[in-house]
Amino acid sequence: MREAQALAEMSADPAIKFRIWSHAGTLYRHMGRPSEAIAANDVARNLLIARRDPMFACLGHARQAACHGLTGDTTAVQRSLGHARESLDRADPGLARPAWMTAVSNGAGLESLALAAHLSLGNFEQAESHAHRSLALLRPHMQRDRVLNVARLAHAQLGQDEVDPVVATAMSIPPDLVARHPRVTATIADFDRQLRARAASSALTRAWDEYAHAHLANIA
Repeated sequence: MREAQALAEMSADPAIKFRIWSHAGTLYRHMGRPSEAIAANDVARNLLIARRDPMFACLGHARQAACHGLTGDTTAVQRSLGHARESLDRADPGLARPAWMTAVSNGAGLESLALAAHLSLGNFEQAESHAHRSLALLRPHMQRDRVLNVARLAHAQLGQDEVDPVVATAMSIPPDLVARHPRVTATIADFDRQLRARAASSALTRAWDEYAHAHLANIA
């Protein structure tokens, strides 16, 4: 990441600079280090491109909301998501942007990051709502994001003790995609542990156990 940051500075490409610093924030977030995540994301949000183009500002604010979710700061999450929505509303959808901004332009990225933020806060009903909206907005080719959000949806449903739909949701993820994407594998493995802890004697849990052993040997 440090090498990428150095190369981004040399490139003089503002979009690449934003992407590298924003990804640094995401990297720290997935490592469970919110302070570093927020600091790196602040660099991205304060770049000139984020001040000039509200679409980049939207992504910066949405990722900051996900970072704040790790700290349990509900007010900061709501504030960042509010700024993200305002930025998205102000953005010119017809402006030429890099292909990796596609999910941001139609709101799918904002919904996905709002899902992550509320899931971290334990706001499972709100998380489920954002999950459904993100899945409706994601483009068909964005398979990794789709299966990751389906896995997160399963977590949100489990957090509401909705055992009936939660197993069906988890089983709807194609096993080959679970194995292909490490973040999806980790999310499903965490779901597996939580389901067993919450409803070990449930018939649905036993059905999930059989399914996991048959199709998801890497997590069972």
